[in-house]
Amino acid sequence: MIDLTGSTVRHAVYLPPFGPFGEPGVLVDLAVRAEAAGWDGFFLWDHVVADTMPIADPWTTLGAIAHATSRLLFGPMITPPARRRPWVVARHASTVSRLSGGRLILGTGLGSDESGDFSRFGEQTDLLTRSAMFDEGLDVIRAIWSGRRFDHDGAHYQVALAEAPPEPFPIPIWVASSTDNPRVVRRAALCDGIFPNPEDHTPTAEEIADTHRALSLAGLEPGRPFDVAVAGNASLAWEEPIKVDLPALGQAGMTWWMESLMSHDPLELSQKIVDAGPPRWS
Repeated sequence: MIDLTGSTVRHAVYLPPFGPFGEPGVLVDLAVRAEAAGWDGFFLWDHVVADTMPIADPWTTLGAIAHATSRLLFGPMITPPARRRPWVVARHASTVSRLSGGRLILGTGLGSDESGDFSRFGEQTDLLTRSAMFDEGLDVIRAIWSGRRFDHDGAHYQVALAEAPPEPFPIPIWVASSTDNPRVVRRAALCDGIFPNPEDHTPTAEEIADTHRALSLAGLEPGRPFDVAVAGNASLAWEEPIKVDLPALGQAGMTWWMESLMSHDPLELSQKIVDAGPPRWS
């Protein structure tokens, strides 16, 4: 048996804050259980609309998780700066990072309008425009964290900041990618990690190897610490056969396995998955 809990691959729980997870107390309880069961991370989707289902704000909930845990890494996976506003994201992240002693990972992306998170509120829905806002927003977030004087007059944001104390803890930024679009890969190569997350399948080892090659071509420096997160189902506590090949993914360069819970899963089953701890694979 290959025991990935002793490898360089870290393991996280990845879930939406709606449906059976729509009560913040349920999410905090799951995070506490995840830490006790040996998981390394706990990551929440970021949405504002979930028709007919209870829904919780991820940032408020992450603050509670920071207070209730001591070892677990966690964060939004992903939060879209174009909807949240980059200066608000920067302050939320700063606060939760300091509250947790530096355990926050900031997952970012364009976001999805599948449930109307953008269109129902008059937010920008054009993907190319949101992509430009994303790039510009990341510059704003980094500048706020740095504490340096920052005067910015961009296409989408105007910011004027005086010098201030920098963040006491580094906050890694991961970039979500539903495709290997060169612009997305270049964006990720300037950050600290990538979350390849195609809509219809769990990435294969071959696809993760291709992602690494694309990152290298995009300028990622050899040997620089960089995370590659993959989401799917690998826990033996699931009631269905598991087909994902975790050892192959690890050999291809995956650094985080994100065990994915869904809103249609019964809460009792999700608790069972979390309590079982990180997957072991033979």
